[in-house]
Amino acid sequence: MNMLSVSKNFLRRMPALSALLLALAVPPGLAQAQAQAPHDPVVLNFVNADIPSVIKAVGELTGKNFVINPRVKGTVMITSARAVPRSQVYPILLAALRMQGFTAIEGRDVVKIVPEAEAKHEYSVTRGKELNERGDRIVTQVYPLQYESAAQVMPVLRPLIGPNNAIAVLPGSNTLVITDYADNVRRLNAIIAAADQPTPNDTALIKLEHVSAVDLAHSLGRLMADGSAGGQAAAPGAARLTIVPDLRSNSLLVRSDNPARIQMLRGLVAGLDVPGALGGNVHVVYLRNAEAAKLAETLRGILSGETPTPFAATPSAAASTSPAAVATPTATAGNMILADTATNSLVISAPDVTYNALRAVIDKLDARRAQVFVEALVVEITAEKAAEFGIQWQDLRNVHDSGNNFIGGTNLGGRNTGSNIIDAAANLGTLGQGLNIGVVSGTVNIPGLGEVLNLGVLARALESDANANILSTPNLLTMDNEEAKIVVGQNVPFVTGQYAQTGSTTTPTPFQTIERRDVGLTLKVRPQVSEGGSIKMQIYQEISSLRPTTTATDVITDKRSIDSTVLVDDGRIIVLGGLIQDSMQDGVDKVPLLGNIPLLGHLFKSEKRKRTKTNLMVFLRPHVLRDTASADAMTGERYDFIRQKQAEFRMEPHPILPDMQMDPLPDLKMAPLPAAR
Repeated sequence: MNMLSVSKNFLRRMPALSALLLALAVPPGLAQAQAQAPHDPVVLNFVNADIPSVIKAVGELTGKNFVINPRVKGTVMITSARAVPRSQVYPILLAALRMQGFTAIEGRDVVKIVPEAEAKHEYSVTRGKELNERGDRIVTQVYPLQYESAAQVMPVLRPLIGPNNAIAVLPGSNTLVITDYADNVRRLNAIIAAADQPTPNDTALIKLEHVSAVDLAHSLGRLMADGSAGGQAAAPGAARLTIVPDLRSNSLLVRSDNPARIQMLRGLVAGLDVPGALGGNVHVVYLRNAEAAKLAETLRGILSGETPTPFAATPSAAASTSPAAVATPTATAGNMILADTATNSLVISAPDVTYNALRAVIDKLDARRAQVFVEALVVEITAEKAAEFGIQWQDLRNVHDSGNNFIGGTNLGGRNTGSNIIDAAANLGTLGQGLNIGVVSGTVNIPGLGEVLNLGVLARALESDANANILSTPNLLTMDNEEAKIVVGQNVPFVTGQYAQTGSTTTPTPFQTIERRDVGLTLKVRPQVSEGGSIKMQIYQEISSLRPTTTATDVITDKRSIDSTVLVDDGRIIVLGGLIQDSMQDGVDKVPLLGNIPLLGHLFKSEKRKRTKTNLMVFLRPHVLRDTASADAMTGERYDFIRQKQAEFRMEPHPILPDMQMDPLPDLKMAPLPAAR
């Protein structure tokens, strides 16, 4: 049996020799020896030894790699009356370091020695309820409680944890998070397991006869400052008290970890659940999400047994009427429902039984409605190619000579098209784009046209190639089952009629009627969110444009529209439809017989060819925003995009003109939106 005895008694007066003697105390090849015989005993005898030197000796014995924090200083005393296995050397070191205010943080290949106060900020092994570690090792445990309140248990456990370690509560999941030494965490687990036991009186059912369970749950929830109504979590540090209304049986479901609070709640409910006083059956219900006027119509239909008429409220109508919407008595005598639009509340006059039934319906309909953010992608790719070639002749030299004279020519192409030789002779500015070559010999006066150029030959050649890639990305945000519309384009006047007013005057006054219409991109969406997460959308998509060759009084528009109803899952992309169009035009104007002669026939004809290809696709992707967090995330993403685009746009400095840079948009999370100046 190999024995190792390290004596450090005399190092108290000779600290400079500590490292040398510790190195001599551990013979060469000790790491290999302990790997072969990890249970060989050693005798430890460190008296007032320098801590880093002791850690180095333990590293030689155990084969572990240590990283020592510069603040780890001091001396330590370790003595063993008899030999101990080498496997116990490292735990003995941890115990000695703990007494000096230091601890070890174990990583994959290295052990960090740090002050105990910094250990909770370092990485440590994290476990759930099952904890395998032991000894003086720092661990973190996430312990969920089932019955007791974590906020109430934490003050009991806090004195049992060292001042340098931590314990925290997650109220939402009723969970404790503990960072401490493994042995102490095991002791705390035993205490928690003994305390976290179900109690026989933690849940109660309280039936109501006169008052509404919904109203009473909200009132009691506000009264119990440390509790909540509707199943929400209790405030941190307080006993849990949950009050949930059951609409079907008009009862209250109460749960608390303190039976005395349930008994107190029973007494309050018994005092409040009494018939209403004479004339006291008028109730005011404040709505959180629903619209009072529309909900009042629905409730009247329930009482009367008739289908309510659709309600359409406009801003002008709401402003011209009194705050209370017009109410008509229902078929049931004594019942009346009014909607107060100013406070968005309902005023209900009905017996308790009727009111309780209506109150259950109101609570269901007054739920928060989801919002839907719709991303649209409209892609249109157009390719157009055109070619034109033609030669035209005419001879007008003898038009004014006496006697019988010969004039003539080839007049090809329509008038006012930019390719006709007669239009070119009257005004060269009417010629279209491309190559135009002619032979002119002075001017000539033609009856009906006046003085024109004596244009004998006109040759035209044109080849055009035009491509267009149009990408539109309109976005819409609307509430569930509410229509949203976005229009990006122009408002163009269309002449719908014209006439002249004569009256008593001799000179008529012309008059035109004009209708304005939107021309551009139009998207209308009405989404309806189902419980399963799918979205039904009624969609109308229109893309219209003006013909560039028309005049203001003779407007022609190209229009492509989609009117459809689709079903798509949240966050998925769906294609609505598309247009793939390929049109070809081939036209020839020629002189009979002469235009058919090979090669020479090109001198007596004009040819035009045109091909147009259009690809149009429309894609949609809806996102359901059910809470504030999802709406904030979507808004923040778009806001950051705009901030980035604004930052990319910068005017170059000018030596004379003043600097007109825009103020950068503030961070949406740090500052409010900028005010207009």
